[in-house]
Order: sequence, then C-alpha cells, then structure tokens
Amino acid sequence: MSNRITLADVAKLAGVHPGTVSRALSGKTENQVNAATVRRVRRAAKQLGYMPNAMARGLRTRSSMTIGVIVPDLMNPIFPPMVRGIDSYLAPRGFSAFVVNTDGKDAAERTLFESLMERQVDGFIVATGHTDHVLMADALARGVLAVMVNREAHGVSFPSVTGDDARGIHEVVAHLSELGHRRILHLAGPRGFSTSEIRESAFQAACSQTGAAGRVVPTSSYSIDAGQSALDVVLDQGVDGFTAVVAANDLLALGAYHSLRMHGLDCPGDISVVGFNDMPFAGDFLPPMTTVRSPHFEMGVEAARLLLEQIASGQSSAVSVKLPVALVVRGSSGPARRRAIS
Repeated sequence: MSNRITLADVAKLAGVHPGTVSRALSGKTENQVNAATVRRVRRAAKQLGYMPNAMARGLRTRSSMTIGVIVPDLMNPIFPPMVRGIDSYLAPRGFSAFVVNTDGKDAAERTLFESLMERQVDGFIVATGHTDHVLMADALARGVLAVMVNREAHGVSFPSVTGDDARGIHEVVAHLSELGHRRILHLAGPRGFSTSEIRESAFQAACSQTGAAGRVVPTSSYSIDAGQSALDVVLDQGVDGFTAVVAANDLLALGAYHSLRMHGLDCPGDISVVGFNDMPFAGDFLPPMTTVRSPHFEMGVEAARLLLEQIASGQSSAVSVKLPVALVVRGSSGPARRRAIS
C-alpha cells in the first residue's frame, strides 16, 4: 500500500475541496483562491510533506515544470541568497530549478543556455547581466521567456528585478558628507555591467549634490584582489588626499581593507571604507563594514514570481522592478581626518 500523501489528504487537513488545493498550489491558478485559504492549504501541505506530482502536471500542461537559473559566480556571496529566494517560490508551486554557473565566461554561458533549452525548461532567470548581452538578445528573438535579476542588459526588453542601487549610493555619499568627508574615491565595478554603470553614475551625481570632490577608479572585476590592486596603485602614487572610499561591492571594499593595512593606514581613522551588498559576515570584518544592504533573497523571489506569471500567460512584459535597499552603518566609516592623507 502506498504511503504517498495525496491532494485529498491535504484537502482534509485544510478543510477544503481537493480542487481548491490544486488551484492553491499552482502558480497559474492561486489567484483564483482566497489568500487566507492559500496560506492554510500551503501550511497543510508542508505539515504533511505533500509533494506535487510534477510529471503528471507537466503532461497535463505541456510543461517541464523546470526553470533554468544562470549565475556568473556561485562563489560570490550575493548569488546563493538569490537562488534560495528563487527556489522558495518555485518549490511550493511544483517547479524545480536547474542552476548553472558560467564563471563569467560568455562561451560557457551560451553552452549552458543551449543545454537548458534542450532540457525544455519553461523559462530562465538570468543573473549575468552584461550590458551588451548578445545571448539574451538572441533569446528574446527566439521567444524565450526570461527574467533578468540583479543586473540588466541594454536593448533587451525582458523583465528585470534589481535593487535601487542609485538610491543606495546617494545614501552612502550623504552619510560620508555628514561625517565631514570632502574628497571621496570610488572603486568602480568592471566595465560592461549595469550595476557598475548605475553605481558610478550615482556616485558622481551624489558628489555633485553634496559638493564633494569625487574620483572614480575602475577595477578589473568584482573581487577582493581587484579592489586591493586598484587602491594599491592610488596609494603608491600618493594622490588627492582622499579621506573615504566608496566601493562598488563588498568584495572590492574588503580589498581596500587589505590595501590600507599594507600601507600602514587605519580604517576608519585614516580612511573610511563603505561597501555595497551587505554580504554575509560583513558585520564580522575588522572593522565591521558599513555597506548598503541589497535584498538578494527577495530579488530571487520576485524574479521567480514574474517568470511564473509569464509562463501562465505565455507572454513577456518589459516590467522593471526595483526593490528598496538600506544603508547599514558600522565601524568602517567615521569622521574625516582634519589632515588628509597625501
């Protein structure tokens, strides 16, 4: 005798008709059920350990019930929370995610994309986000359903979910200005990414608004080594007498920490450092890092929601969702030195 939990079991525990359970657990029909009932059904399903029969549902709907998720670097701390957010939305609705890692290489990305297409995934969530993204332009022309997350691509009208990066950078510069910083350095992200462009542009605009003198220093990648190398060059030249560094992400900021120590400088006593993303353990660094908290888990949830909406309707829309960010002030930002380092 099978011990498999059925729709009828969930319906009995939730006190509803089995048809209501079916609608409540489907991303395509959950909006047909009262929100409180949906929550009650999902609690019952979780309590019983109910697992939808994805194969049977796929045969009925001509769907593989799978989603392709493409990320550039799973070692980057911002991406695991996104993937968890995606899965938290997909799993209760009977969908599974195929997660692939490209190591930031265009050739690998295309190969993995085509492999997922051969597996007949129902759509894609893509976090690679080159501004000139040939692959995504091709995907759009082929009628593929997809959502961009964390970054966007120029000229590609897929839906996108990002944090409000510009607002975050403005809050950082305002915070440093209140602390008396008038000469600020920006370790910009690598060229060719929307996050780099948006954060650099916002930094320049914020400096103009506050009257601070801002200098942009490009980096080769969003990595600790790239941040250290870029700041090493600046400090070795002894230029500008800046008192604060605004890094385009936390890894670059951590590289700045290393560079300051190598040059015998104190953070924040000599130079303040601010990151972006609030990656795990940022509060445990020495000093704890002031940074902008991005809602990476929530971005994954929203990207999955938008994609399943497209799958249900069979149509794509170029909606752009920006989720709020928050400045988290910790120990790496302090009052500007009266006498700047030169």
